[in-house]
Amino acid sequence: FLRQISIPLFVFIGTGGTGAALYVLCLALFNPDVSWDRKNNPEPWNKLGPNDQYKFYSVNVDYSKLKKEGPDF
Repeated sequence: FLRQISIPLFVFIGTGGTGAALYVLCLALFNPDVSWDRKNNPEPWNKLGPNDQYKFYSVNVDYSKLKKEGPDF
């Protein structure tokens, strides 16, 4: 049914689709711009501290040593 040459194509397309789905899931669950509970937490981005990591991957930043640079609202 499947030829030998089409198997790598399906493997790479399946891997890419799975990676894209996992990335979108990670953005939906851990990004502070997304609010799933608008009643109890309408603005989740305001509750981030100065040492919270919200980027997917950061190379040279140690978030535990950052200080707050702005005023409290």
